[in-house]
Amino acid sequence: MRRLVWGLLLLASWQFSAQELYMPRNIKKAYANGTRDLSGAPGKNYWQNKGVYNVEVKVDANSKIVSGKETILYSNNSPDNLTELAIRFVNNLHKPQAPRSGMVSKDFLTSGLHIKSFIVNGEKYAVNSENWGTVEKIKLNSALKSKSKAEIKIEWEYPLSVESGREGQIDPETFYVAYSFPRISVYDDYNGWDMLPHSDRQEFYNDFNDYSFAISAPKNYVVWATGDFLNPEAVLQSEYLKRYKTSLKSDKVIHVATPHEMKSGKVTRQNKWNVWKFKASHITDFCFALSSHYAWDASSVQLKTKRTSVQAAYGPEAKDFEHYVEWMRYNLDWFSKNWPGVEYPYNVMTAVQGYADMEYPMMINDTSIPDDFQDARLTADHEIAHTYFPFYMGINETRYAFMDEGWATTLEYLIGIDENGEAKAKEFYKNFRVKRWINDPSAEQDQPIITMSTQVSGAGYGNNSYVKASLSYLALKDYLGDDLFKKALHHYMNNWNGKHPIPWDYFYSMNAGSGKNLNWFFNNWFYTNNYIDLKVAGASQMNDLLTVNIDNVGGFVIPFSAEITYEDGTAEKLHFSPSVWEKDQRQTMLTIPITKKVQSINLDGGIFMDYTPDDNKKTL
Repeated sequence: MRRLVWGLLLLASWQFSAQELYMPRNIKKAYANGTRDLSGAPGKNYWQNKGVYNVEVKVDANSKIVSGKETILYSNNSPDNLTELAIRFVNNLHKPQAPRSGMVSKDFLTSGLHIKSFIVNGEKYAVNSENWGTVEKIKLNSALKSKSKAEIKIEWEYPLSVESGREGQIDPETFYVAYSFPRISVYDDYNGWDMLPHSDRQEFYNDFNDYSFAISAPKNYVVWATGDFLNPEAVLQSEYLKRYKTSLKSDKVIHVATPHEMKSGKVTRQNKWNVWKFKASHITDFCFALSSHYAWDASSVQLKTKRTSVQAAYGPEAKDFEHYVEWMRYNLDWFSKNWPGVEYPYNVMTAVQGYADMEYPMMINDTSIPDDFQDARLTADHEIAHTYFPFYMGINETRYAFMDEGWATTLEYLIGIDENGEAKAKEFYKNFRVKRWINDPSAEQDQPIITMSTQVSGAGYGNNSYVKASLSYLALKDYLGDDLFKKALHHYMNNWNGKHPIPWDYFYSMNAGSGKNLNWFFNNWFYTNNYIDLKVAGASQMNDLLTVNIDNVGGFVIPFSAEITYEDGTAEKLHFSPSVWEKDQRQTMLTIPITKKVQSINLDGGIFMDYTPDDNKKTL
């Protein structure tokens, strides 16, 4: 009983201290309404809406038109009666009049989505999609009541852009078909309808839905997609069906089809059109790719509870992609066992050679880097790491990109240590991630990480989302130690797997999971204009004690090493965690027992690179 009382008191102290973290008014309202809780867990009144999508889609390889019809059974689990539906179609970004984050070429532009038919609960609506952006509202004739469902039927078509980025034509006979169907935008507990337009900078925010797709592709085109492949017998000829099925149980790389075999007409059934069927449940998106001439490699990897298929589709010049299946087998096993230490949650992972360096549920679309395998592999590492953030956790990437990009950057670094050794991994991380931020003193580099991602641009967006966020996670890992950090991280992930966390859910979950009040740390890293800059303000030796006074000029609470050089030429390095800043984040004093005369001391943050490293050293 005493333990229970102490636990309740400790929880109360977390909840009280949690209030010290700034919340916008809409977030405060969600906590007041009980949809979120200061313990970090979903509140007693938490809800999220859901759609069950049944989609039939056809890709015309000649006209480059994607057409389809879908039925959505949409559950309004909210406490509100909905008088309108928000429909999101990201690919309207390609329309000439769409607002975008930067210039595009003529090959990027298309006419966008054309709605042929729109029916709600059997009632046909007159919808003119000519002036639609990436998200539009439709006024309902009858409100969709709280705790009720609606059936929405939509017929549509749109052209694939010639220029391929996150989607489009990779080449004239290879297409990456993503964000390819109109969907119901998210209606959530802190913003209502998500009406933020897609600008091609920020990424995505979707409900956890169930998807059944029937994809009509011309003969000789192979389709790769999110989810379980339901009908390989109906679309593959016997030899290639046998190879594919072998790959599902094999640790070896199986060449399911070579480019020559693809071009020869031997691989798919020779119907004019083949219908490829896929199904995936409780995921945030669905996409697919198809090609008439890409190589198709496959294997599988045995995880703790299941064997997962690993596949790659690529052109003949992509020498790095010849290794992708091996790399991805390693990825899924390593991420499952090490960091984050949560089993890969799906039955398949497919890599397609394209131009995006982009993640999708169970798929990645990566640029080939055939002359730098280390860079190529780290790209794959990063995109596959996104499996957990934003897909296992339904992150609102549009508003809070640091909640997924920062974690993917961190996981990329941690697996990189294993793949390339610590020295190479640190050098890559510093050169590719940290240097451009820390060496640029312009104001946009030092915006608080908590700033909504839609409100920062350029390097400010990239450094908040990737660099500073990742450094914060690594600093917290150093502060807590690996075991407690992983315990807290798993607490957060268990709280919000399959749901929609926001930054405060992360903060409070980590508090509860670690059993520590970390608000001082979160305030320091997420709510300030801090950067990294330590200074040795003074150092002195008195007999067997070295005293070092350090000013935290930049403000971020970081781990660092003190490199002590002695007059006899020997040296030692001592590590200090962010705990040295817990009482005073602006200055600290180190008292170090020593047995020899000190010549100098130097502070080294490693990957936590210093803006003015020259004042990190003091000669006694």
